[in-house]
Amino acid sequence: MDIQILGSLAAQERGVSVVPSAAKPRQLLALLALHADRVVSVPTLMEEIWGECIPRSASTTLQTYILQLRRRLTAALDGDPRRDAKDILVTRFGGYLLQVEPGRVDAHEFDRLAAAGGTAFELGDHRAASDLLRRALGLWQGPALVDVPAGSVLELEVLRLNEQRTTALERRIEADLRLGRHAEVVPELRVLAARHPLHEGFCAQLMRALHRTGGSWRALEAYQRLRGSLVRELGLEPSAALQDLHRAVLSGDPDSALRVATADRAR
Repeated sequence: MDIQILGSLAAQERGVSVVPSAAKPRQLLALLALHADRVVSVPTLMEEIWGECIPRSASTTLQTYILQLRRRLTAALDGDPRRDAKDILVTRFGGYLLQVEPGRVDAHEFDRLAAAGGTAFELGDHRAASDLLRRALGLWQGPALVDVPAGSVLELEVLRLNEQRTTALERRIEADLRLGRHAEVVPELRVLAARHPLHEGFCAQLMRALHRTGGSWRALEAYQRLRGSLVRELGLEPSAALQDLHRAVLSGDPDSALRVATADRAR
């Protein structure tokens, strides 16, 4: 089975979609897919589907949803004598497990590539880090599970995934900066700074990239925009590291502060 979580939910067995249209079975499949090859407990599934208001009929209804998913799997298997729907959506003591071959869930591949990219970055292999992180980010087709109504469990999982995406993106850009690709990342960083007006990391990277491409005054503008957003929205000043970077750009000799900011963003 091939499963896409990083965008709209998609799950195909032998090229046939097994994604239900009804909201609750869709939630159920999404949660099982996100934790593919691991048992998801019945209480966790119930919490996702019904929250704190779990009805008395929840156990029977959950079994009905499982049966509906297995029927879709059976139809996709098209009479294959070697496999049964129960071999894919497996009942385990206290829960259920969606059995998927390695590399078939895009979120798991993202985790693997992002971790490898992070390791390469820490080892100073910025070219490999940039490539691996770029491949990881290329798996995303939009916000995670954008078309699935998320309950309390999925909501936290989606938040985790989206934060991991932002971290991987920031690190990939950092690797590109270490490789001297300042001009290449400026357009991307302009968009990111506009979309995330309170994100100091993207602002610092934009300031460094602009300075290295001869746009020091634009770097100062980026700082002022971020500072204005922080003061207006949160009543806070920028961090000490970003203020140091700002002063360094103002001084016209930012190399030492740029090295400090670079190390700070890498951590």
